[in-house]
Formats: sequence, structure tokens, C-alpha cells
Amino acid sequence: MFPNEDEQMEKATKEILKDSDKDQKWDTVDCEHLSGDCRQPPEAVSDSQPSMHLLLDPCTTEEDSVLFNKLMYLGYMKVIAPRSESEALHAMAVLKNSDHSPFPVTLYVPNIPDGSVRIIDQSSSTEIASFPIYKVLFCVRGQNGTPECDCFAFTESCSGTEEFQIHVFSCEIKEAVSRILYSFSTAFRRSSKQASDHVKDNIFPTPDSDVFVFNVSLEVREDDGKGNFSPVPKDREKLFFKLKQGLEKKVVITVQQMSNKELAIERCFGMLLSPGRNVKNSDMHLLDMECMGKSNDGKAYVITGMWNPNAPTFLVLNEETPKDKHVYMTVAVDMVVTEVIEPVRFLLETLVHVYPANQRFWYFSRKTYTETFYMRLKQCEGKSHANAGDAIYEVMSLHRESERDEELVSSSSGGDQISPQEDDAEEESDNELSSGTGDVSKDCPEKILYSWGELLGRWHSNLGLRPKGLSSLVKSGVPEALRAEVWQLLAGCHDNQTMLDKYRILITKESPQESVITRDIHRTFPAHDYFKDTGGDGQESLYKICKAYSVYDEEIGYCQGHSFLVAVLLLHMPEEQAFCVLVKIMYDYGLRDLYKNNLEDLRSKFYQLERLMQEQLPDLYSHFLELNLEAHMYASQWFLTLFTAKFPLCMVFHIIDLLLYEGLNVIFNVALALLKTSKEDLLQADFEGALKFFRVQLPKRYRAEENARRLMEQACNVKVPTKKLKKYEREYQMMRENQLQQEDPLDRYKKENRRLQEASMRLEQENDDLAHELVTSKIALRNDLDQAEDKADVLNKELLLTKQKLVETEEEKQKQEEETAQLKEIFRKQLEKAESEIKKTAAIIAEYKQICSQLSSRLEKQQTASKEELEVVKGKVMACKHCSEIFSKEGTLKAPAVPRESRGMETDDEKDALKKQLREMELDLAQTKLQLVEAKCKIQELEHQRGALMSEIQVAKNSWFSKTLSSIKTATGTQPPLPQQQPPPPPMPSSPKEGST
Repeated sequence: MFPNEDEQMEKATKEILKDSDKDQKWDTVDCEHLSGDCRQPPEAVSDSQPSMHLLLDPCTTEEDSVLFNKLMYLGYMKVIAPRSESEALHAMAVLKNSDHSPFPVTLYVPNIPDGSVRIIDQSSSTEIASFPIYKVLFCVRGQNGTPECDCFAFTESCSGTEEFQIHVFSCEIKEAVSRILYSFSTAFRRSSKQASDHVKDNIFPTPDSDVFVFNVSLEVREDDGKGNFSPVPKDREKLFFKLKQGLEKKVVITVQQMSNKELAIERCFGMLLSPGRNVKNSDMHLLDMECMGKSNDGKAYVITGMWNPNAPTFLVLNEETPKDKHVYMTVAVDMVVTEVIEPVRFLLETLVHVYPANQRFWYFSRKTYTETFYMRLKQCEGKSHANAGDAIYEVMSLHRESERDEELVSSSSGGDQISPQEDDAEEESDNELSSGTGDVSKDCPEKILYSWGELLGRWHSNLGLRPKGLSSLVKSGVPEALRAEVWQLLAGCHDNQTMLDKYRILITKESPQESVITRDIHRTFPAHDYFKDTGGDGQESLYKICKAYSVYDEEIGYCQGHSFLVAVLLLHMPEEQAFCVLVKIMYDYGLRDLYKNNLEDLRSKFYQLERLMQEQLPDLYSHFLELNLEAHMYASQWFLTLFTAKFPLCMVFHIIDLLLYEGLNVIFNVALALLKTSKEDLLQADFEGALKFFRVQLPKRYRAEENARRLMEQACNVKVPTKKLKKYEREYQMMRENQLQQEDPLDRYKKENRRLQEASMRLEQENDDLAHELVTSKIALRNDLDQAEDKADVLNKELLLTKQKLVETEEEKQKQEEETAQLKEIFRKQLEKAESEIKKTAAIIAEYKQICSQLSSRLEKQQTASKEELEVVKGKVMACKHCSEIFSKEGTLKAPAVPRESRGMETDDEKDALKKQLREMELDLAQTKLQLVEAKCKIQELEHQRGALMSEIQVAKNSWFSKTLSSIKTATGTQPPLPQQQPPPPPMPSSPKEGST
């Protein structure tokens, strides 16, 4: 925000003229991509720009406008998209390269809200064109590094048409373009402010108008864990709601009519809520209604809904919001109004920030969030309320006041292209910027990398001498990828093996300040991913370096603030090298001297800074004197932590670049640059406001890397002569000596005694704290030890039980092994017996088969012989005439007429012989059958024994122990193969007479 822009402009002009009269040299500032970036604060364009007294002439500045000379008008052309940067740059290039010759003009930019931008031809003093400031839509400047870098342009809407024109100018002094754009920015803001005020004054309706005004307020209440719902606090400046995660909430909306004839609200038939803004109706979610009705005084209508943020649809509004970020929440209520045909929706959009459930808020606002709605109604002809005869309306329009303000600002300032720096200022709040904040770009132009590569090559060839050209490169900032190497070279510790070895020894020693270090590392760079995890690699390395230095430097030890500097070094190099650079900064650069002699050197630095302010910023110095604001109140961290504790990393790294090159005095350059750029804000602040500005708002201004780069360029241009610093140091020493001489010895001794008493009390307090911590630690250790002992006893008991079970298991295993051996032996014997029986049975069967075979062959031979003999007998008989008569031709025997006696005797002899032979054969056959029966009986008995043995073996195989034994035997390869089952013997061939036996 920029109050009193006229006075600021005059002061800035005077400073520029004063500096130009002194022939002070300035560096140029490249403002890349400043399309619409007109809203720069005055210090951004007044303290870092070249002399512009030929361009901006305050003597000829009209009362209502700022006049700019030394401009060339390149012409104008039509454009289709008036707020398109690319189209504007294209038109700028076309007119720059056109054949039309430019001519000098004078440009008037208005100081008043209703002024006009005027273009005057310098040769004839005639007005070429004039545009009201509200018709200027867009400002843009040429990109740096292009032929159009000295050009700027603005677009305007033609009167009475929908066409747009762009007017292009070139400036003799390229750096003055930022000044012109700033003047346009001031004019835009004043115009938009007046338009907004005008709307607010004129839109408030009269009782007879058709506009009805409603005030709609929003309140969110959270469950406080005690059965009640407490209002959610809001930020004191931006009024965003501070929500807590996971707590059930109530949303309360109050609707109150402020003007015109009172309308009757019947009911609310829906309350909707959704994360985000500009939300579609389909994306909103209906809340459960708890109650609705008129307020106690009857002037407003109150609706309460229940909101469960744990629902998946509200995930965005139930996640912790990152610092310096906010999310939008949209709430709407649909109201049924008796006199209006259709439902009326009041929609509110507000910012919220979600915190952890255990967050506590110390500073907040209880101010109600309220939005004003303007509803334009039109009476429906021929319609009236059925009961009372009241008129019936339809809604023509419904607008929020904030929407009107946004439209006015966007239309008058040319869209959203023109306010990045103001947006940063609006985002400021009471929340301090966390240390370690900010992203550092690793991109670097190839040309700069080449320059550094060539310089480092020359430097490594001669490490004892800094190469030429190093100063300009360091002032521009060391590339992020090269900082580790360059910082070690600048500090002179690139190859300090002795210190590296010493560090490895120091980290093994104990430090009396370990508890303080442990407490501090959790507060160092909490916003950086490398250091935010408790017990992570970053905090571990940070702890080791701080502990090692406290042991290394026994006189100073560890002091608060060291951890921030160590963290910066750790982000670029390993901990051993970071320790070496830290020692160099503390000893060779003299940072440790600020902690010595009761901080006497630090007080000297404060005196030097105040004397430099008195010389270079006298008005700010006088203002600080009036406020009793001393340097130690705001600059202590600047000197003790080298700006590392609060400022963004992009700025901190650049400061370390300069410090390692130029020394500790660069702190004065940066401090003066900060004070110069913040002078206007500090001059308007009171004591508390100034301290808050230094603590909160100042670091946030340099979160953007471009802003930090500009500040460091200005710091490099600030003149801080070494002779003056030495002179101020001598002045301070003389002042201190005079104070000591003038001081009463008794008072001095009292002060010294008081100081010693305070130190003693502080040490006693620290001793008490340490003793308390020791006792607490001992108690905690005793508890831990008791728990460990109890756990050890339990484990010992479990171990004894396990051992006992193991012994029992071993004994059981041994028994089972013995039983297995016995069973194995029994099985082996039974198997051998069965095998011998099988062999015997097989031999008997073989003998039986052989006998049967022999008998069969014998029988066949006898039958053959009998047939042969019969044939012989038959032949002989047939040959005999007497005998042939006995036998018929068919072979039948015919009994001859032989005497009965003789014939009977021959037959009896022959029968006896045949019977005897038959008896012998039957006897042999009976013996053979007897033997066969005996063999079959033995075979059946053996088969029965074999079946019994096989069943026993199968049962043994199926037992658990047998299975285990089999697996062990199989694994060890010692299990004997099971005996193969013998096939059953083949059936014995039956004898010829077996069937009849």
C-alpha cells in the first residue's frame, strides 16, 4: 500500500537530483518481464536507478500530473487482445522496426483519480492524444536483452467503439522505464479507489428504489471438547478463519436486510459448503440443518448447519495448510422470501487456514466476517400475494460488494498483470517467516557458468592469489552448483586436511553445552526439508558440528545463532568441510570477536551502524531517536547470525558470497540497503510497528528471488568506507572511556557487582535447571532401567523354559531313536525270515512243477507206447485169419467161440496185471497229490505270514514317528530300500485225476 504518493514522489525526486549532483555512480537494474509490474514500491525504483533528472523534471511537473521528457513516440496500432503481453511485445517490435521516424514527445501521467494521460509533441507543443486514466487498460515494457528493452507501451480503449489501440514509446534512459510504469501504477490505484468510493456512495439505495441491501455474516464454530461449540478465531489483518483439523464444526449464517421495504424470509431450504472459490453448483455439498429462525431481536434470520470436516469431500479443508498459504471456502444458503418468486441464494467466499488440532492461537480477531449483497428486484405485473395483497417480485440481479470492488479494480488497472509486489504486501500477517524458507534457483546462464569455469581454472593453478574478475562475479552471486567449491576457496580451507582430521576427533568428545545445542537444532531451519525431521541426517550433522566447535573454541563455545550459519554451510558441503569453513569465519573473519568482552565489539558495530545511518539516512535516524529505537533492538541477529536466522535462503546465500569475499563489513552494506528500501514504511511506523516490521514484514519482502537480487545489487552500491568505520570505532572507544572516567567508581563497582550478581543468578538458575534436568534424567533412566530389568527377567524365564523344553525334546528324541532302532531290527529279522520262507516256498513250488512235468511226460510216453503196442497187436491180429474173425472191420471185438474156461483164465491174468499196474499208478498219484496239498498248505501259511508282516510295515509307515524317521533316513540317504513284493506263485497244474479226487 502506498499512502501519500505525491510526497513520496517529491522526496524520491529530490534524492535522485541530490545523488546526481554528487556525481554518484549507479548500477543499472534489469527489470525483466515487467509486463504490468507497475506497482513497485517507491524505494524499489528510487534507490537503485540511474540519474534521471533529464527525464523527470519536478520544476515542470504540473499540479495534477507527472511530466516525462526525453521520450520518443514510435506510433500506435490496433490490437485485438488489449491485455495480452505477447501481442503487446509483438506490436512494440513492429513499431520499433518500422520505417516511420519517431519524434520526441512529452508524456503526462495524472496524479489525480480523474486525470488523463496526455501525449504532447515537443517540437510544436501540440497535444497529440489524451486518454482518461480509466481507459488505459494495460502497461508493458520491453524484455531485457532485446532491441525493445528501452521501450514501453500502454493500451487504451477507443471512445465509443470496441477497438483497442497500443501506443509505443522509447526512452533515452532505459532504466527510467520502471519510474514511468510506477507513475502509471499510482494513477491506476487512485482511479480504482475513487471509483470504488463512488460506487459505495451512489449504490446505496433509497427506500423507494428497486435495490434491496442485505448484510450476510458468516461464523464457524468448533467443538471445544467440553460439549460446546466455540467461535473459530480469525486473523487480525486478513480475517481468514483459523480452523483446526478433525474437529466437528457448526456453520452459522445470519441474514439481515439493511434497506428498502422489509421482505419476509420464510425459511432456508439448503445450506451448502465446498472448498475453493468460483465453485459450480454441482460441486457444492449439502450440510445437515440444525436450526433456523429469527434472531432474538427479530431483525435478522439465523441459519445453523452441522459440518463434519472428516468427510472425504472436505479433505482440502481438513488438511494442514502450509505456512503463508491459504485455501478458499465457499458457503451458500438458499432462502425462500415471501415476496420473491424464486429462491434467493447468498454465496460467501472466504479464506481459511487449517492448523493441527492442538494448535493454540494467541493473537486473533473476533471481528465478524460480513458481506454486503445488493439485490435488484422487479415487480411482476398483475401478481400479488394471495394473503396480504403485497407485490410479487422477481430477481433481476444479485451482486456482492466485493465482486463490484474486484471488477472496478481489474477494469481500471488492466487485469492481474500489474500487482505482484502489492500482492506480497497484502499477504503479510503476524506470522513470522520461518528460517530456512525460500527456494533457490539452480538455473544459471551458460555464459556465466563458462566465466566461472575459466576463472576457477586460473584460480586452481595459483591458489595463493585471487584471480582477476572475481569481484564482479561474486557480486552478481555465485551459481548454486559452484557455491561449495567457491566458498571453500574464498575462506582458504579447500585443502585443510589437518582441520578435517581434528574434526573427526572433536566429535568423539563430550561438550558441556550439549543440552543447549540439542534444544537449538530443533528450531533451526524448520521450514527446510533437510532439517525438519527429528533425528534426521540434517539435524544429526548440525548437532555434531555445533558440538565439535563448542569443544574446539573453549573461550566462546557454542552461542545461539551458530546453528543457523552451520545449517547454511551444510546445505552446500559435507559436515567436515562445513566445520572448516565455520572455523575460518569465526576466527579469520572475526565473527567470534563479537561474542567476546561482554559483547563489546558488537556494541561497537551498533554504534558504527547508527553513525552511518546518521550520515546516509538522517531522517530515518532522527525518527529512530524520537522512538528511542536503538540498533541493538533490530540488528542483533543481522550481526550475530549474518542474516541467516530470518531472511529467505536466496538472499542469505548471496550475503555469504559477499561476506566470504569482502569480510564482515558487508553486513553494513546489507543493513543500509535494507533500511533505505524500507525507509518510507519505517518513517510511518511507531515503536512497536517498527519492531514488528523488522521481525515480520521485512524478511517476507525478499521471498522472491528477483527482489533479493535487486536488494543485493543495491547493497553492493552502498558506500561504506573502511576509514569511516575505523573512525567510528575510535569514537566509540573514546566515548566508552569517557563514560568510564566520568562514572563514579562506586557506581561502576555497583554496576559491576550487579552484573556479577546477575551472572551468578543466571549461572545458579542454569545450575538449578541442569540439576533438575539431571534428576529428571536419572529418574527417567531409573525407570528405563527397571523396565529393562523386568523385561530381562521375563526373557530369562522364557529362556529357562525354552531350555527345559529343549532338554525334554532331546530326551524324547533319543527315546524315539532307540525305539526306531529296535523296530528296525525287528523288521529286519522278520524280513529275513519272510525272505527265507519265500525262498523255501519257491523251491517247493519249483519241485512240484518239475514232478508234474515229469509225470505228464511219463503218462504221455506210456499212452504213446500203449497205442503203438495196440496197433502192433491189432495188425498182428488182423493178419491172422483166425484172429481176424474175432474183430470186426470197425474194430469191435467179436468173441470167438473159445472154450469158456481157457478164455476166462487168460482174461483174469491180464486183468490182474492191469490192475496191479493201475494200483501202482494210483499210489504214485496219491503220493503226488499229498505232496501237492502239503505244498499248498505251506504256501497259504507263508502268504498269511507275509500279509501280516506287510500290514504291520504299513501301520509303522503311517505312524508320525515312522514318517519323521523316513524323512530323516531319506535326507541322510541311509534308509534301506523296502523289500519288493514277490509275485504270487503260478497255479499248480492239476493232475488228470484231481478233478475226481
